[in-house]
Amino acid sequence: MNRAQKGFGLIELLIALALSLVVVLGVAQIFIAAKNTYVSQNNASNMQEDARFVLGKMIQEIRMVGMFGCLGIITDSSSASDFSASQITPISWDSTNLKLTLVTGDVGVNGGAPTWTVISDCRNSATAYSQAKAPVAGQLAFPIRRLVYSLKNGQLTMGVHGGTPTQFVLVDNVSAFDVSFGLASSASEVAASSYSSNPSDPARIRSVRLTLTLTDPEKRVRDQTFNVVAALRNRLQ
Repeated sequence: MNRAQKGFGLIELLIALALSLVVVLGVAQIFIAAKNTYVSQNNASNMQEDARFVLGKMIQEIRMVGMFGCLGIITDSSSASDFSASQITPISWDSTNLKLTLVTGDVGVNGGAPTWTVISDCRNSATAYSQAKAPVAGQLAFPIRRLVYSLKNGQLTMGVHGGTPTQFVLVDNVSAFDVSFGLASSASEVAASSYSSNPSDPARIRSVRLTLTLTDPEKRVRDQTFNVVAALRNRLQ
């Protein structure tokens, strides 16, 4: 064997391969951790966006609860004579079936077909009719909708119209949905002093607190609970 020849021996080669493998594994671990972090943050961001959309829509509707036009006294000429009952209880929460029912005024025509329409001259008369109705000269039309938000099978849905309306899915992967009402100590008080999920007197309701919990179906992030409070703009009966 020529002693002048130089190179790597088998042991040196094995050491180099082992060190290279350690470096590759370290880089792979960093890449996997970075990917998992990105996926988790993306899932959490999507959950926040879903909650922001749903709660924002519900707040908008809640703020219009009890808006029945420009006069306080309205003649009920609806086909089922059910508008008067909706005036008395324009917002209710069924904690057993997880259903929130709202009777709200719709500004413009963005809400689609109304449940009722109040026709008024804003001076002497106001009459409620079923579904859509066009006003005559000198009158205004106020579309009123009954909305039902419901949680079932992990889906929060919304429907318009009667007792069992067609429900449209707003968001999936909902594990909890709860509603409570901020109540004043009396009908004449302005500020809410307590909360209840089943108030006996709608006239004491001043605000609505919504609680929504979303679940990541891939279990990459923990369940996230979102809370929001919406004040009523219109004093209830």
